[in-house]
Amino acid sequence: MSYRSSRWLIVAATLALSVAPAYAADHAHEHDAHGTTALKLNNGQKWKTDAPLRQGMANIKAAVQPHLHAIHENRLKAANYQTLAKRTNTQVAFMVENCKLAPDADAQLHLIIAELGAAAEAMAGKDKAQSRQKGALQLVHALEAYGEFFDHPGWNGSATKHEH
Repeated sequence: MSYRSSRWLIVAATLALSVAPAYAADHAHEHDAHGTTALKLNNGQKWKTDAPLRQGMANIKAAVQPHLHAIHENRLKAANYQTLAKRTNTQVAFMVENCKLAPDADAQLHLIIAELGAAAEAMAGKDKAQSRQKGALQLVHALEAYGEFFDHPGWNGSATKHEH
């Protein structure tokens, strides 16, 4: 692991523990919140992405989609949450290692990564203050936020929502 990737894993872990819960609460109603911990657009435009970022996020989305109904109905088994947590962590590590974004876009991405990390912790059962289901819902929220703030051709945010 390179110095850059280990440094960003430490930053992402720190953000996941300190920023993600506040971001999730603030972001639910205000997309352009004040401060450096809120996602924002790039002068009204979505942030540019690169192939490793698109691949990693698409893989996370593909892992969660088959389980959306069970997650929303709170009937997904602990082993499935554990698998989702592992897949999320694997893809986050891949993105941190391989993404080459402009500094401002990278800073915004790390807010998403923080939320993904916090979601994985909860889904793995490591966050005793949050249920596995809430972790999975936080993962879905992070995927939706990614689609809202990052330019990923073909990304369909509605595919992460539970349909009744």
